[in-house]
Amino acid sequence: MIGLGGPTIGLAEKIAAWRQLSTGQLAQGERVAEFESKFANWSGSKSVVAVNSGTSALHIGNLALGLGPGDEVIVPSFTFAASANSIALTGATPIFCDVDSLYFTLDARKARELITPKTKAIMVVHLYGQMADMHSISQLANEFGLFLIEDAAQAHGASLDGRPAGSWGDFGAFSFYPTKNMTTGEGGAITTSRKDVERSSRLLRNQGMIERYKNEVVGLNNRMTEVAAAIGMQQLKKIDGFNSKRVRNANLLSEVLEGLTGIQLPAVRPSSEHVFHQYTILVAEDRNEFAQELAKLNIQSATYYPIPVHKLPAYRVDANLPISETLASTCLSLPVHPSLSEAKIRTVAMAVRKVLGF
Repeated sequence: MIGLGGPTIGLAEKIAAWRQLSTGQLAQGERVAEFESKFANWSGSKSVVAVNSGTSALHIGNLALGLGPGDEVIVPSFTFAASANSIALTGATPIFCDVDSLYFTLDARKARELITPKTKAIMVVHLYGQMADMHSISQLANEFGLFLIEDAAQAHGASLDGRPAGSWGDFGAFSFYPTKNMTTGEGGAITTSRKDVERSSRLLRNQGMIERYKNEVVGLNNRMTEVAAAIGMQQLKKIDGFNSKRVRNANLLSEVLEGLTGIQLPAVRPSSEHVFHQYTILVAEDRNEFAQELAKLNIQSATYYPIPVHKLPAYRVDANLPISETLASTCLSLPVHPSLSEAKIRTVAMAVRKVLGF
């Protein structure tokens, strides 16, 4: 079975984790601070605050902006639930917006229609490693005086016109979950150029204190561990190579599958760097049967995401979001991870062709 992949962990990460464990220093400390500095340099961010997950990064960033009850935040429905959860956990209300049918990211024109006097922020999601339409959305946020939030959990190394994901908004949020383009085991990071957001985030992640026992606000316990940071520093040395292999594999898949009827291949936004956290096609007829036929040919696939967030039991919002609903019923992700050889990628592509009857 050619699988969708998992964390690419080598000897360097194992040694780094063992060395950190051997020191006895496991809670947030010098390694976390070092990782923050290195991730800032790599990502082109002014400040980085490391936390224990991508969801925590979003949640804390939202709290640092002062979002709360009575506020509305526009967010795409075609995403993982964490995007909306991080809004709801502040007491604010997620307002679900449709996405565009080509790049699967927030549609700025549709977002404009949702703005009310209660709207305080727009959250974009750089889905599957694809940058959102940041020029249009930044202009919209500026026009209405809204905060701009980037869910960059799947976009490590992605950029638009040379400007990296996580550097466009009031803050960006990255995830280092095992399936992401780089991992710390579990972990996340807030990127920001705002000193007030940085300081508030540092307070909120650590029980409301920067100096021990001087709790300035009511805070959370969302710190990154020293072991996670040690792993992350080794992954940072490899992430550019990982991404290059993902892009190479994606390009090869598209080359072999181009022009076939019955599927829509992923598009890349002009002037952008897509890092292909997922290589996601759209299947014209019976996506689930298509996946089953691929499995018979020893090709694993997966659906991200089969239910738009506005239709999940946690939300059940009555909204007219036809593109999100269509994508949820037709999207299918194929293996593209950096451990796959060219031969394996060609095997994946030929299996897709065979299922389609080519």
